[in-house]
Order: sequence, then C-alpha cells, then structure tokens
Amino acid sequence: MKLPNFDFDSGAILLIDKPLHWTSFDVVKKLKYALKIKKIGHAGTLDPLASGLLILCTGKMTKMIDQFQQKEKEYTGILSLGKTTPSIDLETEFNQVNDITHLNDNIIKAAIKEFIGEIKQVPPQYSAIKVQGERVYKKARKGIQVNLNPRLVEIKQFEILALDLPDVHFRIVCSKGTYIRSLVRDVGEKLKCGAYLKKLTRTRIGEHQLSEAYRLEDLVQINWANKQLMKK
Repeated sequence: MKLPNFDFDSGAILLIDKPLHWTSFDVVKKLKYALKIKKIGHAGTLDPLASGLLILCTGKMTKMIDQFQQKEKEYTGILSLGKTTPSIDLETEFNQVNDITHLNDNIIKAAIKEFIGEIKQVPPQYSAIKVQGERVYKKARKGIQVNLNPRLVEIKQFEILALDLPDVHFRIVCSKGTYIRSLVRDVGEKLKCGAYLKKLTRTRIGEHQLSEAYRLEDLVQINWANKQLMKK
C-alpha cells in the first residue's frame, strides 16, 4: 500500500478523520513529524470530544486554509436533554439535572425549527476564542467567566434523525463560525430543561466528505511501510 503522490512542499490537501480526544493541533503535530512535512496547518478546529473530517493543508496550499474555513459544514451527533455541564459537553462534570417529563416529540421538533435560519449565538465559555491574549477555555477552567459577544450564523438544516429521550440524534448543516455546543445549549434553554452535547461528528466541509478521509493511524502506517520499501 503506497502513500498517494503528495508533494507536501509544493502543496497538498489532506482529509483526516480526527480521532476522539485528539485536539486539531495534535493531528497537525503528529503528521508534521510522521510525514516530515515542513509547513502544515488545519482548516477549522474540532473540539477534542468531537470526531470527523479535518482538512489539513501543506506547503503552498496553506494559503487555501481561509477558503476552506469559509465553506459550510455538516455534522451529526447526539444532544441529551435534562442535564447541563459548564463546557456543554462531557469535558466537565454535570452541574444541573432537570425534569423532562413535560417534553414530547412535537414540543422538541417545534423548538428545533425555531433555530433554522440566521440566528445570533454566544460562543461557549469553553472555546478557543482569545480574549486579552488568552484562550477563553483557559479562563473558564480557572472559574473566570468572560463576556462574549453574540455572532450571526446560519443554520441551514437542523434535522432530527431519531428521538430516544433524553437523547436527540440530529443532523445539522451550518455556516462557518457556528458552535454546535452553543446551539445545543440554546435548545436546552428553549425547552426549559438544559442540554449537553453527548456526541459530535463532522461529516462534511464544503464538497469534501468524511467518507473520503484517511484515518490518522492508516496514513502514518502507510508512510512507514513506504519507507521500508524504499530501503530495499
């Protein structure tokens, strides 16, 4: 099995299926050293507890990073109703548990419809946004709350794939800059019960699909095997 004929210095685009618990920077660092790439960056951060499509650009193609970041994104995942965490996902412990017996399928579907279109959302406190030179999530871990301004984003599709309360399986198509955790938080507030993001996978960036992506370990293993063949 040979590594495709990428010219990393001239510029290449790598589609990676980011593993769970890895940061986007972890993936960049791993491939930089494993594949001996001089210049590499990623186009659009994924949280450590999210998996799925991550686009990496090398060499001269790093100039394309901003173009990829502008493209619409597609996600699938699970939001769970009735519990909240400070990070709005499972990075932090539950801090509130609420009754959801007042909810039914119609109420949930009606609430979700209200988030389709252009909306303003406030980024999560646990986010990589910089305030006064420091990442907001670092302040949040110290117990410091930061006032973050709402941002205009577009939720193009918000589809319920399955309802298995307290879990809501969803599919979302959205504009750049959308925080799925913020959307989950706002749905929970709309339903007056709270919610957290239980699972998230990015399945598409523009025309690029997750199904086209390499698993990180496969790409590294292919590179190692190719080096062994070259020694013979």
